[in-house]
Amino acid sequence: MRLPRRRRLPPGGLVLTNSHVVFGRQIVTVTLDDGTALPAQVVGADPIFDIAFLRIPPPATGLLPVTRLGDSDALRVGDEVYAIGNPFGLEQTLTRGIVSAVNRVLPGAQWSLKEPLIQTDAAINPGNSGGPLVNRCGDIVGLTTAIIPDAQSIGFAVPASLIKAASADLLQNGRVIRPWVGVQGLLVSPALRDLLRAPLAEGLLVEIVEPESPAAGAGVRGGDLDVVIGGDPLLVGGDVITAINGTPVGTAKVLTVALSSLRVGERVALSLSRNGETRTLDLLVGERPTPHPDLLESALESTPASGVTRPSAGSSRFVPGGRQGF
Repeated sequence: MRLPRRRRLPPGGLVLTNSHVVFGRQIVTVTLDDGTALPAQVVGADPIFDIAFLRIPPPATGLLPVTRLGDSDALRVGDEVYAIGNPFGLEQTLTRGIVSAVNRVLPGAQWSLKEPLIQTDAAINPGNSGGPLVNRCGDIVGLTTAIIPDAQSIGFAVPASLIKAASADLLQNGRVIRPWVGVQGLLVSPALRDLLRAPLAEGLLVEIVEPESPAAGAGVRGGDLDVVIGGDPLLVGGDVITAINGTPVGTAKVLTVALSSLRVGERVALSLSRNGETRTLDLLVGERPTPHPDLLESALESTPASGVTRPSAGSSRFVPGGRQGF
């Protein structure tokens, strides 16, 4: 598989799999097609995108099989694809289906954890995790990663384009480096303003300020009053972020553009509305801590309606929650 190599790696082979299959494990073994079991070292893993690279030593005889990452951006709804894996321990199982959707973002995903996935009706079951989704030319266009267990023929794969984009960080740093301010909240909508009957400014209503985050150090305030609207809990009373580096963030589209410009180690100016007054805080953007898979699993248990499951033998699960967060 052709990937950028920004640091020198010892000789051997790179194996692509899901992070939830190997993240945090002390011993990892890769079994080749002929039954040879080789010790593997985790080169890099990202629990959010659910991507991991392993390195295995070259076999005593012969060469390691090599495949190519294809162009997932060229996929169209209706294209034929094949999923290969070991569902329920049935080795080398191939299932066939079509691309049901592209750029599918799972319901409830907050901004910092959004991941555009390939949706397919090719059968994906526990044991398919880390297996390839290939096109009719045999190129890998995705990495099977998730299913909705109570549905039929709804599976998801990480697109090859995302794997390529994350590979440089994973191979060089062992992780994907993401900017982190440390706030969670939701955009103020006219409906929310009417329901609360409060003169909220346009922007992001801060519900939670993450401990030891840049936002906490700068004095950003989260909500202190718990209310329930339409069955959904909401913390009110916190700051409203009205602009980032001078750019108003009243809509999701503008907020996405503003957040995309953040870089670790750079300073950012947050314009806030607090008790009817406007102020600006200057803070240093940090690096988002890597979440442990157990935290992602517990997030699912707190929001069972999302019902998205990583199809591994250990049933690691992935539902990132329903708030904007960065």
